[in-house]
Amino acid sequence: MNPGLNPNSPASALPPPDPDAQAVSRALADAIADRIEAAGGWISFADYMDLALHLPGLGYYAGGSRKFGAEGDFVTAPELTPLFGQALARQVAQVMAASAPRVLEVGAGSGKLAADLLLALEAIGCAPERYDILELSGELAARQRETITEAAPHLASRVTWLSALPDDFSGCVVANELLDALPAHAVAWRPDGLMERGVALTDSGFVWAERPATGELLAALEGIAPPPAAPYESEVGLAARAWVAEWGHRLSAGALLLIDYGYPRSEFYAPQRDRGTLRCHYRHRAHDNPFSWPGLSDITAHVDFTAMADAGFEAGLSVLGYAPQATFLVNCGIGELLQARQEAGGEQALRAAGAVRMLLSPAEMGEMFKVIALGREMPEPLLGFMRGDRLHTL
Repeated sequence: MNPGLNPNSPASALPPPDPDAQAVSRALADAIADRIEAAGGWISFADYMDLALHLPGLGYYAGGSRKFGAEGDFVTAPELTPLFGQALARQVAQVMAASAPRVLEVGAGSGKLAADLLLALEAIGCAPERYDILELSGELAARQRETITEAAPHLASRVTWLSALPDDFSGCVVANELLDALPAHAVAWRPDGLMERGVALTDSGFVWAERPATGELLAALEGIAPPPAAPYESEVGLAARAWVAEWGHRLSAGALLLIDYGYPRSEFYAPQRDRGTLRCHYRHRAHDNPFSWPGLSDITAHVDFTAMADAGFEAGLSVLGYAPQATFLVNCGIGELLQARQEAGGEQALRAAGAVRMLLSPAEMGEMFKVIALGREMPEPLLGFMRGDRLHTL
């Protein structure tokens, strides 16, 4: 099938993929089309998103193209400056001191955050005895290994790659921009009821198609109060809720530090957000057509942090803090770290100042990104939430 762009779509202005990338995307589109036909002509958007991102050998995170940094499709906080990891390390150290000297990073991207955390924790005398990385992409795991070996060769032997969550864990779990990439259900409030938005197949490619919401999804929609006024489109992160809840069975002591972009529920389903939060990222450009060249764009949905807090609490975890990224990083001392870098002078100091401005600015990442901590057997308050905690907004 032809996964090309609708000329009326905003994504049609994006730079065209090279021929090899187009071939991979067409193969992925054919595989998804087969799934749709086998399912009777319709699959949920969550299933489509999962296939587009993770289908072995073809999905966005399963392929070989660069995703992170200047050569990829987007830049994450660790790619901007090591000061992000150095500030985060202070919070990680507090969690390890109250639980166990072990870190588990889920979805480690390029490996930059892992390298920065290892070096920063060593510098403050808190190097973990073990640093686990849960990564399902073989290509990304190889890149992570290369990054860590190059940046921290003397600590590389402490790093272990996992293919599944451990049955039991004590220590600090770190997930930076993980939840937004978990498959989200697309939903709609229509005059005739609550609908699940899915994907069907036509001669010209993939199209949106709706069915009445049922089961767990219907229960989640009915639990949103007050409900949005129809017509209204949005997302529900059932997979993210389930992922957080799993830690209620697996975390013996320690905390999850989850960093992502999103809102508390009252803002997530605000009246002005009637087209939802679904976004795609391709070569540092955002667009809203998830059916454009599947497998070549990242697909994300913002995080409903109220749902994450509820999922953790119902699974037996304590909600330890919730704050904007700017507040969290300032509490963890990123200002002092920047000052020390500036006192050293040089071009790196100028780059660090610009990166920190992006991390902290309300117009950039400072307000859009949030940090939530959930845990067990942990002291309160945690360092990153000493001032400006917004738990009351959840």
